[in-house]
Amino acid sequence: MTFPGRIAEQLLPEELDRVSLSFLVDGLEIRRGGVGANIALGLGRLGLRPVLVGAVGADHTEYDTWLRANGVDTRGVLTDPEVFTARFLCTTDRDQNQIASFYPGAMSRAADIDLHEVLARTGPARIVLIGPDDPGAMLRRTEEARSAGIPFAADPSQQLARLTGEQALALVDGAALLFTNAYERSLLLRRTGLTEEDLLKRVGTWFTTLGADGVRIERQGHPPIDVRPPRELRRADPTGVGDAFHAGVLAADTWGLSLRAAAEVGCLLATLALESVGTQEYDFHPETFLTRLATTYGPEAATHVRPHLPTPT
Repeated sequence: MTFPGRIAEQLLPEELDRVSLSFLVDGLEIRRGGVGANIALGLGRLGLRPVLVGAVGADHTEYDTWLRANGVDTRGVLTDPEVFTARFLCTTDRDQNQIASFYPGAMSRAADIDLHEVLARTGPARIVLIGPDDPGAMLRRTEEARSAGIPFAADPSQQLARLTGEQALALVDGAALLFTNAYERSLLLRRTGLTEEDLLKRVGTWFTTLGADGVRIERQGHPPIDVRPPRELRRADPTGVGDAFHAGVLAADTWGLSLRAAAEVGCLLATLALESVGTQEYDFHPETFLTRLATTYGPEAATHVRPHLPTPT
């Protein structure tokens, strides 16, 4: 939903202990989403074959067809016919600020999925991304990756607000890749009681997204790397931008590119998402992607990525 005004102007500082707001919105659009599905679809468009692991409701049939058509392997998806698939309800104002609610629905069954059984059907995984899901499922998936010796990426995201410090540390400790935005970074440090230096000792590479300022990449013992995003053609909708960034980074990591190159691919895919309304509606055309990559980051950036992108049919 879109609110033509400013959410901040509706909040009265002296009345924050009894907020009761109602927004007359311009429209209602129902779109496909979900962090796992958004990232998997981005990977599929970049030419990879990601396996999606999660729980859905009986209303998932059309969505499953869409994901498979976009290169996503859905054999890791569990269906609960008694409930609806999880719902994210969001109102975005004219400044791109958002107020949102989340209904977990079938997501509560995600902890019932056995990653080892999924991989027995789909084949081995190069890396497992544990994104925001049912907290029990996130903890189980992290432990399964550790026990199987599979590198994992940690993206606790909005679930940080529900996690204890012990749980948050269990999800990120030993991660090959850690993803946070600036706010989640501060919250993660507060939850775990660790300093930035302490946390960097426990993870391989830490990506912190900074909105319009791009991303900062940190590794213990190395100077940070800052990557600016491409100039967007328009700012349509910020929902799903972080998911697209994660997909780009994971794709480039799978291709064996450098950390800087991974952030560049992630930033450009995130920009495509920002320019479209909805989390999966952005168009991906390999040649246009390479042109924009070269324009922003130089011809060499496009040269490294070109061999890995799907050939247009």
